[in-house]
Amino acid sequence: MTYEAAVDTALQRLHDEGRYRTFIDIERIKGQFPHAVWTRPDGSKKDITVWCGNDYLGMGQHPVVLAAMHEALDATGAGSGGTRNISGTTVYHKRLEAELADLHGKEAALVFSSAYIANDATLSTLRAIFPGLIIYSDALNHASMIEGVRRGGGEKRIFRHNDVAHLRQLIAADDPATPKLIAFESIYSMDGDFGPIEAICDVAEEFGALTYIDEVHAVGMYGPRGAGVAERDGQMHRIDMINATLGKAYGVFGGYVAASAKMVDAVRSYAPGFIFTTSLPPAIAAGAAASVKFLKTAEGQKLRDTQQLHARILKMRLKGLGLPIIDHGSHIVPVHVGNPIHCKMLSDMLLDGFGVYVQPINFPTVPRGTERLRLTPSPVHDPKEIDALVNAMDHLWKQCALNRAEASA
Repeated sequence: MTYEAAVDTALQRLHDEGRYRTFIDIERIKGQFPHAVWTRPDGSKKDITVWCGNDYLGMGQHPVVLAAMHEALDATGAGSGGTRNISGTTVYHKRLEAELADLHGKEAALVFSSAYIANDATLSTLRAIFPGLIIYSDALNHASMIEGVRRGGGEKRIFRHNDVAHLRQLIAADDPATPKLIAFESIYSMDGDFGPIEAICDVAEEFGALTYIDEVHAVGMYGPRGAGVAERDGQMHRIDMINATLGKAYGVFGGYVAASAKMVDAVRSYAPGFIFTTSLPPAIAAGAAASVKFLKTAEGQKLRDTQQLHARILKMRLKGLGLPIIDHGSHIVPVHVGNPIHCKMLSDMLLDGFGVYVQPINFPTVPRGTERLRLTPSPVHDPKEIDALVNAMDHLWKQCALNRAEASA
């Protein structure tokens, strides 16, 4: 077999399984999110409404964020010019890390180019800091956490999703003297379910384990100042390390970890994914800092409240039509389809026929047979847009004779 034939075979396999991914060419319009313009493959354009973005609160368009980015761009130019060790540390990076440390009530924070890299670099480095470390990882942890645990080598234990009894069983079977860390998420983004933070912290305290939580889909969205589900539940002080993103609710770009000053210093000093990566452009750091600061305020809480209201309305209306949504009480609204080809067809019909953009979610992002459309209502989706989405979904479920039995939560 030639190399080219091998590539053809690999790509055809994705087509045959109905999970070949296509990029949709869209252009966001400043000040008009969630509206955008779709450029079709033939070059024609169509106005659409984005229903699958992770800019959960519309902060990517917020004047406070844009003003901060313009100021930094005019003051410093485009890129940072190097890694954090070599000319890539600016007042904007320090300001952002101070905002993040304050947000989570930690002594320090460290900014990475993405939350994926922050997870991978940090988790893979911890065994250099704690020799013999055993990591206990939730079975549905994000790919970045799985990769970080794997690349670090050493012992790992996978506990059944959100099964604290199984976690306790695994951790109790190991040597009490061995260093331990429990890695889990606050919100699992494909089902929208919450991690049992308090119960996991209880196990960690009982067995002397560190706790590492991924709040990627929760920061900006939950808690009085938007620090995440751990803040909402009064558990933030019990978490040793927090990972999150600046590219979702904060609407900009980048990721970070927050922890004690010594822990952050150790990751900063040992993690290759941090040491050898060019730092965020100053304008990005400035915009992210402005977004974090804004969402700590009462105005930020208004956005969170409106987003949660819109999510409840959307779920109630879809449930009323008997659509098979998965509802765990979070801001994420998955609609179960269960077939990759049907999922892609529904996505295409929504986009082309109704101007509704929602990407199909297929394997390996979710298990086979659980393919879905993942809706993310925001504060800036108004009642007319919710009406249009609900009517489009109802029409297609009728047209395609799809199951109306509600999915279990």
